[in-house]
Amino acid sequence: FVYVAFVIDAFARRIVGWRVSRVAKAEFVLDALDQALHQRHPFEGGRLICHSDRGSQYVSIRYTERLAEAGIEPSVGGVGDSYDNALAETVIGLFKTEVIHRRGPWRSFEAVEFATLEWVHWFNERRLLEPIGNIPPAEAETNYYAELETPAVAA
Repeated sequence: FVYVAFVIDAFARRIVGWRVSRVAKAEFVLDALDQALHQRHPFEGGRLICHSDRGSQYVSIRYTERLAEAGIEPSVGGVGDSYDNALAETVIGLFKTEVIHRRGPWRSFEAVEFATLEWVHWFNERRLLEPIGNIPPAEAETNYYAELETPAVAA
């Protein structure tokens, strides 16, 4: 049995941090969060919100302290309300359907970890997502930043 944590940037629905663990403790979600922070380098003074469910890892003192250290505002969903965390629930559902159930039974923890690495890369670089214009998350971000760099042309 394994546990998987994903940190998803809601803007382009890109997975920016993830971890697979044999135990559901705060350490593995902290590792996923740290991976996301390392990848994104959020700027000081920006308003960043981390929404999660009420899992013990996400409401632990260590996790909430780490959010505070990084200047991130925690937001925890309601008890038993999957709509509160719909983006994460969707990504986890896709992962389970496309990786865990389709490729199992699994022979090792490392096999699940490697399959997760492959899937996250595919999800970010190739998966077409309707809410962002039927393009992959990485392309949506690239397009956004290209627009920021393009000077406005006077009409």
